[in-house]
Amino acid sequence: MFTNLLQSSYFALFLIVALGFMLGRIKFKGVSLDVSAVIFIALLFGHYGVSIPKELGNFGLVLFIFTIGIQAGPGFFDSFKSKGKSLIMITILIIASASLTAVGLKCAFDVDNASIVGLIAGALTSTPGLAVAIDSTGSPLASIAYGIAYPFGVIGVILFVKLLPKVLRIDLEKEARELEAQRRGKYPELSTCLFKVTNPKVFGCTLAEVNVGRMTGAVVSRMKSGSKILIPMADTVLNENDWLQVVGSEAALKQVTVLIGEREEGELPLADMQDIQSLLLTNKNMVGKQLGDMRLHQNFGCTVTRVRRSGIDLSPSPALELKFGDKLMVVGEKEGLNSLARMLGNNAKLLSDTDFFPIAMGIVLGVIFGKLNISLGEDISFSPGLTGGVLIVALVLSSIGKTGPIIWSMSGPSNHLLRQLGLLLFLAEVGTSAGKTLVATFQSSGLLLFGIGAAITIVPMFVAVIVGRLVFKISILDLLGTITGGMTSTPGLAAADSMVDSNIPSIAYATVYPIAMVFLIIFIQLIAALF
Repeated sequence: MFTNLLQSSYFALFLIVALGFMLGRIKFKGVSLDVSAVIFIALLFGHYGVSIPKELGNFGLVLFIFTIGIQAGPGFFDSFKSKGKSLIMITILIIASASLTAVGLKCAFDVDNASIVGLIAGALTSTPGLAVAIDSTGSPLASIAYGIAYPFGVIGVILFVKLLPKVLRIDLEKEARELEAQRRGKYPELSTCLFKVTNPKVFGCTLAEVNVGRMTGAVVSRMKSGSKILIPMADTVLNENDWLQVVGSEAALKQVTVLIGEREEGELPLADMQDIQSLLLTNKNMVGKQLGDMRLHQNFGCTVTRVRRSGIDLSPSPALELKFGDKLMVVGEKEGLNSLARMLGNNAKLLSDTDFFPIAMGIVLGVIFGKLNISLGEDISFSPGLTGGVLIVALVLSSIGKTGPIIWSMSGPSNHLLRQLGLLLFLAEVGTSAGKTLVATFQSSGLLLFGIGAAITIVPMFVAVIVGRLVFKISILDLLGTITGGMTSTPGLAAADSMVDSNIPSIAYATVYPIAMVFLIIFIQLIAALF
């Protein structure tokens, strides 16, 4: 009976997934395979004749690649504008050195093309890379080589990250304190305090004339004149001994002291008809508008004191462009706040809802783009393929953010669910397909492939250390994040995070991971096409 059940692709699929999750949760000295364990269970099932339909694998592939592109898009393009260009250069060197090592060993040991691109993907623990390798070669040998190289790809990066600071004799905690002090300058912490109007130069002036926001970068959230608590408007007049509650960075608040007068800690109370609320931007028509265009003072009698986005408090400058899911901290009259909430949407349910039209349309565009033939010269041309086309389109759409009424983004939970579903379908299908010839391939060339895979893992990390420390002179924490991101190794990042109480490695990882993923896909496609 059990044998008959295994002939049902749906039963076999979910059994493989369930067993894969059980295996993935087993930890050995803090290391686990997580979701990647599914491919090893699938390889075992495939060896005994179980198969999953190719259509299910392709369906999972496009879901997985598209959701990764949608998530990585803003970070991918923003990283080119930031000061992290040196990190990006190191990342490209990691991918290039891994590819050159693979090509050199391919020629030296006469390894077939499908296996070598699979080894690159496995050595860099990249499932998107595996998808591209399979898509580019059409051979199950790519996934077999991936499974051979993957274990050392995981363990090798973890050991390298753990040993590097000790070999270089660097105090991680000391370096973390120095870098955290520098990083806080980019997104300074916002705080609130009171100011007593004691500067004679502003007596009798309106807030518009004083122009606190432009002069200091701070925001006046409310005001006390005599016994009255007021929501400050542009024509509100400042009188001697009035009190202003101001929100801003420490540097901005120091400027307010020079402009207005004495500073004290504390907050003004709210009047009966006033309130302070946290409002969510979920109205698609408001996405992309600048905060100053909303004219909140004139239209609603409200003041935005800060905007929270992706866990960071942003100063509410008039030029700040609003994004879907922004959380605006607003103070004002209750009636005005209610009107503003309706305009912004303020519907938490919409953050978790999934609009499938952008997903479907984005994948359609990606598949079409993947069919295009791109020429790099008279003799060199290649097609982005299914994975490359979907990924590039998703990156571009995610960066654009909005086209008319279409929001090219997904909520975190929705993205995670669809990405996980796509990954599981893809791993189960390619694993069972590869398992049919796994034993024979490993017996004939398994040890050789394992050794080549280990070399592809180790060489790029040494190159990154040499170039990062001697040429770019970046910090060890940035280097650890760049190595794990360049090697697309989430377990490696977890190892780096456990070594120091700082999120600097995570920031570097997030900066370079999209670049590593895209360049790895390009290099794998070029190797598959040229060799």
